[in-house]
Amino acid sequence: MKTLARTVVALAALAAIAAQAQGVRTERNMSLDLANQIAAATVAACTTNGYAVAAAVVDRAGQLKALHRADNAGPHTLSSSQAKAYTSASAKNNTLAMMEGAQKNPAAANLVHMPGFLLLGGGVPVKVGNEVIGAVGVGGAPGGHLDEQCAVAGLDKVKDQLK
Repeated sequence: MKTLARTVVALAALAAIAAQAQGVRTERNMSLDLANQIAAATVAACTTNGYAVAAAVVDRAGQLKALHRADNAGPHTLSSSQAKAYTSASAKNNTLAMMEGAQKNPAAANLVHMPGFLLLGGGVPVKVGNEVIGAVGVGGAPGGHLDEQCAVAGLDKVKDQLK
């Protein structure tokens, strides 16, 4: 009986090691078409509200996939939208929540020193179920909470494709 129990434990350990050692993974990513749809829908949502913004969409690795800038959007909106998208994809979190967390938690306040991070509202992860496949960032509305609302509205337009 003890030998059988040891054998079962050994086989379970080998199976766990084999599962961790897989060399090839399958990951979901968004297409260029989907990234452009998200960026366009996000800019349109802000334009409807009277905000001239830029919307950047990055893939799961934080690399730029699409960047749309509304007429009359300031030049700073390009870099801020991309930084918010990068921050959101990297942390797999909304940048508004991250900003609020950094304001309340002194240990998290150091996040502002991470290269490329921008802890202002407007970055929202793009998810398929619970898996983050990228993020959208918005810059240019008169407040990060409004940037985030536009990003959420843009994602809502493509929600049927995020399954």
